[in-house]
Amino acid sequence: MTRLFALLSVLMFAVPGLALAQSASPAREQPFVSERIVVEARGRGPDVILIPGLASTGDVWARTAARLDDDHRVHIVSIRGFGTVPPGRNQDGALVAPVAAELRRYIAERRLERPAIIGHSMGGLVALKAAADAGRERRNPIGRVMVVDATPFFPALISPGATAGDVEPIAQIAYQALLLLGDAALRNQPTLIGRELGGAADSVFGSLGWQGGDRQVLAQGLYEVMTTDLRHRLPDITAPVTVVYGWSPDAANPRARLDAAFQTAYRSLRAPARFERIEGAEHMVMIDQPQRFLAAVGRFLG
Repeated sequence: MTRLFALLSVLMFAVPGLALAQSASPAREQPFVSERIVVEARGRGPDVILIPGLASTGDVWARTAARLDDDHRVHIVSIRGFGTVPPGRNQDGALVAPVAAELRRYIAERRLERPAIIGHSMGGLVALKAAADAGRERRNPIGRVMVVDATPFFPALISPGATAGDVEPIAQIAYQALLLLGDAALRNQPTLIGRELGGAADSVFGSLGWQGGDRQVLAQGLYEVMTTDLRHRLPDITAPVTVVYGWSPDAANPRARLDAAFQTAYRSLRAPARFERIEGAEHMVMIDQPQRFLAAVGRFLG
């Protein structure tokens, strides 16, 4: 079970390793008032929404946004409670579903025309939930979805037969550990995982940082990333889906064996997903291999 948690952590922790500066000034319009998310919009053209993952803010999308905002209207989301963003209502109760609902409210209030949504890690779960809910509407307001190193049920990447019930005890321990120990529990985790896997995870965790945030929101986010199972909702998604993930040709790297796992994870979509593996990237695909990732984004939007 420790090994399962360790490998899950590699795949789902959204933790920026670089200090990325945002560029350009937000457009002059009335701010979107939300107790769940904060959105910066800039540029002109077709709408693209960027959603970060667990413990990340919109800063992780700095390079992507800078490339896109010349010919797209880019909407950079930060989830309240991550980084230095005040937690608002995210301190109380569920996270993924309310954030997805708030994203759909943003799309409706801003009258976005079938935007493309790109979500990383937990942000990918939010994107899938929003797309599944929107797919039930008479006129689907979402144009297309890209999930970056995300899956409708993260544990299935490690153990295909796993259920949310199987992972629940581990998720509860992780939740309580984060509440009690805070960021220290995660800072110490690389050493513990390195011992458990005989050093196999050292190269991964040695390069990761942790942007942090409100302890309650982080704990809830980690719990939901481990237990949320959206596989039964995939048939509700009518928008095209692209799945981008980090990959390694090194047989000793767990990412060398992810191809079949990702394809199985999305097999119940109405239309087959498009898969793009980014060689040399780990979990933070857009930071680990920015040029390859931007090329994939170009194909997605094209």
